[in-house]
Amino acid sequence: MFLSVSRRTDIPAFYSKWFFNRFKEGFLYVRNPMNFHQVSKINLSADLIDCIVFWTKNSSKITYMLDQIGSYGFRYYFQITINGYPSEIEKNVPDLESAINLFINLSRKIGKEKVIWRYDPIILSDKLNLAYHIDRFNQIAHRLNGYKFFFKFFIRQI
Repeated sequence: MFLSVSRRTDIPAFYSKWFFNRFKEGFLYVRNPMNFHQVSKINLSADLIDCIVFWTKNSSKITYMLDQIGSYGFRYYFQITINGYPSEIEKNVPDLESAINLFINLSRKIGKEKVIWRYDPIILSDKLNLAYHIDRFNQIAHRLNGYKFFFKFFIRQI
């Protein structure tokens, strides 16, 4: 089983202490977003979980805990979104330079095969046109050269 951590919210950035407390307890509860009354108990055993996928825009709050998760016998990797959007669009996200540095430091710590760069969503507007995204994508890709394993992106028009 793959444990996908953060598809609904950025757990590494905002709830990493809670997440690691759940590992100590050996389980967590997940509410079904389509049926509020349905709650599932997820067993957090290394025997059951093949890999943990961390989705985040800010890995700074979880990196010091990675040795601990490795000591529990879990394999993991990160999908890190870096777009460098203005703070009016994305609040509580590291600025572009900080996000790039966090990505590079994580890649150095755990290996580039465990870090995937995501450039998504691509928001198109008057200020964020295609030329903006091509330039920003190239800028980030150049800076991450040698530290990334793969990248992924999606387009959303507003």
